[in-house]
Amino acid sequence: MSTTLSNRTLNRTLLARQLLLERTSMPIVEAVEHLGGLQAQAPIPPYLALWTRLKPYEVDALSKLIIDRSLVRMTLWRGTLHLISAEDVYLMRTALQPELNKWAKIVMPPATRVEIDLDKLARITREYIDAEPRTVAEIGAHLEEHFPEAKAREMSTQAQMLVPMIQVPPRGIWGVGGVPQNVAMASWLGRELPERAAVPELIKRYLRAFGPATLADMQAWSRLIGLKAHAADLDLVEYRNEEGKVLLDVPDGVIVSEDVPAPARLLPAFDNVLLGHADRKRIMSEDARSRWGAVRNGVFPPTFLVDGFLRGTWNVVENKDAATLTIEPYFRTTKKDMAGVIREAKAVLKVMAPKKPHVIVAP
Repeated sequence: MSTTLSNRTLNRTLLARQLLLERTSMPIVEAVEHLGGLQAQAPIPPYLALWTRLKPYEVDALSKLIIDRSLVRMTLWRGTLHLISAEDVYLMRTALQPELNKWAKIVMPPATRVEIDLDKLARITREYIDAEPRTVAEIGAHLEEHFPEAKAREMSTQAQMLVPMIQVPPRGIWGVGGVPQNVAMASWLGRELPERAAVPELIKRYLRAFGPATLADMQAWSRLIGLKAHAADLDLVEYRNEEGKVLLDVPDGVIVSEDVPAPARLLPAFDNVLLGHADRKRIMSEDARSRWGAVRNGVFPPTFLVDGFLRGTWNVVENKDAATLTIEPYFRTTKKDMAGVIREAKAVLKVMAPKKPHVIVAP
């Protein structure tokens, strides 16, 4: 019989694998690889995701790694921008490319969908972004010259799905920003993607960051199908959750006791620890999930954890006089638990607004 793991055991194990039980001295590139990449739809979240996990940690160190091409920002899971290592591009983008190709076919709404030659679109895009970075608007306008019957905005989205491209600095650099520009991945990194994806390796990488997990969890994270056959070829161990579902894990995956204390943690918007499973009860209650998910356009806010579970949101507003961080719990929170959140809030303000007075607004 497989060992049954309680939900709290799965919570503590997930926090440990996501480097959220205690901050670690792991090098930045190694941490990004270990975590399976970081959501990077906006420039700031990757910096905060690492701040809440690493020590010592300086934001400038991450910026330098993006500038020197050790880390890159590109379209990956769920068709959104992620920060991953240059080496992981060849594993992750290759594995996800078939799914991105499918999404490119349905980007246009059915009512206005125009059938165009996507192979031709990809070829034209690649030639256009091969030599120098281009903005999304420039890519769309260039494609519109070749496909006047289609919309530039939708074609530029299709292009990002079909053609591996890197969003280049200064976009994504702390305190700099800039208009997003994209260049062909092969031009930026010096080599093309391999022909075949190492999906079994991707499964192992996922489990080291998010396991033990079900096949449904793996699919929710990757959007890939056919994972059962790949998992069957691996030497994996089995557990069961409280509902009796089979959880898979790497043989050397450490299981953390449910009794281990979990400190308060502030998470950036879109943190992957909240997005890595189909069944998210190990990190949030159903009530918390319904409140967290009740957002417009899928723009998830920065959140915080208390005792290892999602407990509410936070945000920072800056003006010329101060930086104000507001904490909004979903549920009633004890003074002791809120003290931990406030302690993290004070620390993150030193990173986000080091030269301004800080204000914490909390219940």
